[in-house]
Formats: sequence, structure tokens, C-alpha cells
Amino acid sequence: MKTFKKSILILMAVVAVSLTSCKKDDDGGGGGSTASGTVSAKVNGSGYTSDVLLTSAILTNSNGTSSLLISANTMNGKNITLSIMSFFDGVGTYNIGGGANVFTSASYTEVDIANPTNQKTWVAPYDETVAGEIKVSEITDTFVKGTFYFNAKSDIDGTREITEGSFNVNLQ
Repeated sequence: MKTFKKSILILMAVVAVSLTSCKKDDDGGGGGSTASGTVSAKVNGSGYTSDVLLTSAILTNSNGTSSLLISANTMNGKNITLSIMSFFDGVGTYNIGGGANVFTSASYTEVDIANPTNQKTWVAPYDETVAGEIKVSEITDTFVKGTFYFNAKSDIDGTREITEGSFNVNLQ
């Protein structure tokens, strides 16, 4: 009986140490430093900040699945879209692409304001590798906050590297 009690005590100690020393796998990271109602990033090293009036996030729930869509536009015709379709589960890290993962995607678009039919779009993922990630660090009934990065590709216009992205967007 003494051996059994000692074994239980050792097992409890190991479990306690394991539980307190593990990092949460779905850590959404920090929320970034973007202003309320906007999305900011660097596109091939150049700054990008969306306009508050042209930025929105939509969270939908249907048949037990949730989706999150963030659309962020500038006044000069640029857009970043982040999409987590059908498998959005709140705070956590979502890979953009990677094998059969086609439910999380991102894009960067430039529209010629003088000729709106002339637009260029770069998308991620563009093959079976992980092209980036979206980290949701906080979500409430009124806003969603987090960070992102991705590499996007256009068959015609090459690639765009979107780095240091953060969002702090009001939910519609």
C-alpha cells in the first residue's frame, strides 16, 4: 500500500509540473499595435494602413461552424483580405495553406483608381506549403484583434510579401 501511495504522489507531481510548464498550443500571440478599426502591415517593405471607414470584420455561425472574414481597404485602391472559413474557433493560430488546408486564405489587391477594371491580385496559399499565418489574440462581441503575415503570388505579377501585419477591427 505504501508503494501505491508513493506512486500516486509521484504521478500527481509529474502531472502538476507538466500542466504548469506547457505553453498553450493555440496561443494567439500579441494583438499587434495597429489603431482601432484598422489593419496595418508592410507590403514588400512598404507601409500599409487601411482606412477605418473601409475596414470590417464579419463573423458568421452556421450549422455549428464559424467563419471569420476581414476586409481592409485603403483610399488609394489597395486591399488586404484575411479569411478563416468553416473552422474558426476563436483565439488561436491559423496556418494559411499547408497540404489540404484550403479553409484559411489571404489576398492582397491593388486597383487602379483611374481604371477600376485594371486590378492585380496576389493570393495565398498558392501551392501546398504553408504561406503564412493568422493569429487571433482577442475576440469579443464587438471586435477582433491579432497579427498576420503571408507570402502571396500572382501568375502574372509575381509575388508580394506581407509582413508585420496586425488587425484591430470592429465586428459587423
